Amino acid sequence: MTDVGLLTPGAHRGAGPTDDTAVLQALLDTEAAWVAAQARAGLAPAAAADAARAAARAADYDAADIARRAEGGGNPVIPLLADYRRRVEQLDPDATGWVHRGLTSQDVLDTAMMLLVRRAAEPLAHDLARTRAALARLAEAHRGTVMAARTLTQHALPTAFGLKAAGWLAGVQDLRDDLADLARTPVSYGGAVGSLAGSAALFADRPGEQEAPDAARALALAGHWARELGLELPGHVWHTTRRPVLRAGQALAGVCAALGRIANDVLVLARPEIGELREPAAEGRGVSSAMPQKQNPVLSVLLKRTALSAPQLVAQLHLAAGLAVDERPDGAWHTEWPALRELARLAVAAASHAAELAEGLGVDADRMRANLEASGPAVLAERISAALAPLVPAADGATGKERVQAAVREHAHDADALVRALVGLAGRSRPDGRPVDEAWVRRLLEPAGYLGAADLLVDRVLAAGPEGPAERPSTAGPAAGTIPGGTA
Repeated sequence: MTDVGLLTPGAHRGAGPTDDTAVLQALLDTEAAWVAAQARAGLAPAAAADAARAAARAADYDAADIARRAEGGGNPVIPLLADYRRRVEQLDPDATGWVHRGLTSQDVLDTAMMLLVRRAAEPLAHDLARTRAALARLAEAHRGTVMAARTLTQHALPTAFGLKAAGWLAGVQDLRDDLADLARTPVSYGGAVGSLAGSAALFADRPGEQEAPDAARALALAGHWARELGLELPGHVWHTTRRPVLRAGQALAGVCAALGRIANDVLVLARPEIGELREPAAEGRGVSSAMPQKQNPVLSVLLKRTALSAPQLVAQLHLAAGLAVDERPDGAWHTEWPALRELARLAVAAASHAAELAEGLGVDADRMRANLEASGPAVLAERISAALAPLVPAADGATGKERVQAAVREHAHDADALVRALVGLAGRSRPDGRPVDEAWVRRLLEPAGYLGAADLLVDRVLAAGPEGPAERPSTAGPAAGTIPGGTA
């Protein structure tokens, strides 16, 4: 039986830290670290720790065979432990007695899954940093690139593409707490029923070591284990209190959602009839089996796939947590492993896809401006109404605002006619005493003049990043450095 990701295209980018070999290595490292922790506590000789580490090479084990044999005990730790003990014995016959002493299979598997998540967080953080840097460059370069803002699928008001990119960036920056959760995953300790009886028993009848109760030394041993693995020591046994799994799963799903949000925008704006964005090209990417003229936005498609898949996986983790029972769960625990592993694999792959997308995203500033202008002057109705309604007297039972709105509706696609109509409606001078003339009204119809606090909002997002505010472009005007159909 082989799982090489045929039905999850692109997920191979996340396979390295999450595939069966990675799981096997995490399990072996967890067992070896326990022997090393006993050596730190003075329970085992240093030579035993050395043998345990030397035997912990995933390449020396048959994962497929272990998977088949796992059916007998319901988890892979049991058959792996048998193979691991034999290998340790080959290296040091005296070391086998220290392997797995005081542990239960759930301690090992839970801890290994937390170690797997912790290791997956490293490439994830690296690629998210790439994504942040690329989005910051887009936000800075395009702070003056006007485009149509869309609400409920329709053109709403002018905005700047730099502000849109800053919104994407803010979503990725907000993942910092999630990434911190992934870096603080805990060991799982407790033994057979969560009482630490097995660990405490390791210290029984040891002469000259009565300065602390056995229970306290059992906790200290768990602390040594955590340090060996680079994980946290939790405040309680979590065999049936699954918050660590939920926290990790939610962090990974948060990554998928933030990156999926970017993909959704790219998928819309890359449609040929819109043509404002373009995915980076690569050999063989985006091809169609039947339509060679197509260049499909595959990176965004895969990111959206991941964003759509993650919630169901997180729901499985919550379902399992809600059905945990007694001191060790019966079946609910088993459903967590594939769900959490798949979340990690998809999130790592998504971060890689997003970094490539952001770094090579093509921005067509001219097309953005053309699409905005195609909406006609009505796209500035909010500005027109705010500026002119107070200057237009009521007439024929209609307020000044209603008369302005009626003129905008009538001349929604004819700027010249709208300008003339609005000048004709004005019955009062502007607040500065000057008349309402065509030049002034035309300035109201310039999209770049109605971007609100976009520039400040971009600055605030950039300032919140680890790199700080980017250097402002030296060339004046919208989208300095932009070429039609290209990237700034």
